[in-house]
Amino acid sequence: MKSNILIIGAGFAGVWSALSAARLLDQAQREDVRISVLAPQPELRIRPRFYEADVHSMKAPLGELFEAVGVHFIPGNADSIDADGRSVSYTDAQGQPQQIHYDRLILAAGSQVARPAVPGLAEHSFDVDQMESAVRLEQHLLGLAALPASPARNTVVVCGGGFTGIETATEMPARLRTLLGDGSAVRVLVVDRGARVGAALGAGITPSIEAASAQAGVEWLTGTSVVAVDAGGVTLDNGEYIASSTVIWTAGVKASLLTAQVAGERDGAGRLRVDDHLKVVGQAHIYATGDTAWAAVDELGNHALMTCQHAIPMGRHCGNNAAADLLGIDPVIYRQPKYVTCLDLGDWGAAYSEGWVRELKLHGQEGKALKRQINSVWIYPPAADRALALAAADPLIPIV
Repeated sequence: MKSNILIIGAGFAGVWSALSAARLLDQAQREDVRISVLAPQPELRIRPRFYEADVHSMKAPLGELFEAVGVHFIPGNADSIDADGRSVSYTDAQGQPQQIHYDRLILAAGSQVARPAVPGLAEHSFDVDQMESAVRLEQHLLGLAALPASPARNTVVVCGGGFTGIETATEMPARLRTLLGDGSAVRVLVVDRGARVGAALGAGITPSIEAASAQAGVEWLTGTSVVAVDAGGVTLDNGEYIASSTVIWTAGVKASLLTAQVAGERDGAGRLRVDDHLKVVGQAHIYATGDTAWAAVDELGNHALMTCQHAIPMGRHCGNNAAADLLGIDPVIYRQPKYVTCLDLGDWGAAYSEGWVRELKLHGQEGKALKRQINSVWIYPPAADRALALAAADPLIPIV
């Protein structure tokens, strides 16, 4: 019987883990190990783009790619992990309970938006966290044109002024005018607890965020938060009520709930602490990667963020190391000292920065050109060509 490397999740970290494990098995000429990916569908959903329009198209099929490199895909949803028994229980595509054994497990189940206990939030807000919820928002926006014009119809409240909130807000005025007409009196507000515009992203790119917001007409309500949501709008912590038919929650993410089923230390987002090889500390057979992993990126105390920028290299390292562990081959150390951001800012352009202090390097349309390249090319998986795909999964590829 073949040994099994089981990967839960087909996001960025999961896909690249599978490709990297396949690469090492190919190099070792081992055919006695199977790589299995358990996920709801054989497609990589391009989650960093869910703030854009036409979100239903933002996915890449994985069937032919997995077939080319010898990865077995299992359609289903993971329900529970038995670390002692080295098995995962899941619900298959027909809704039936199933179980699968693993020799090495890679937890790449991703994350989800964090929804605090704000009254009415679950019933009356939208998000761009998953494809289904982003499609729901898009369908809602398309339906606004059929409603009578009113301040509530024309107002979008974005809760949270972090990366996702900023990209969603600065894109929204153009989306609304396309749907409601160029002359519509649209209003987009960002409600953020930070003391100033873009506080979560540092001072280096604040001028770009301010310029883009001013050009698009995005308003910022800083130093405040939403304390209730209802069908007509939001209530702020200062008692102010804002009428809005469209409330979008972007404030915070948390790791997949599956992480709670693995014994180990966690950070505030629920991510499992991993060692330099991305093995969960205290576990002999379980690795974590992407948004489920609390991983050091350098020797200075910085840790990977819950972004595809870190998930892709982490996947390359994690799949390689899980396979290496099974084969008795030396693993590679995960380090990613270079950190960059490229923040989309609507029609104004984008802001590209380098380093953890986010030193601005490109802005405006120069930044936008880079952002388009990232969003449309760099973060997509390789073509279904075995040699090219395996070469692209090398964990030692320089990270630039």
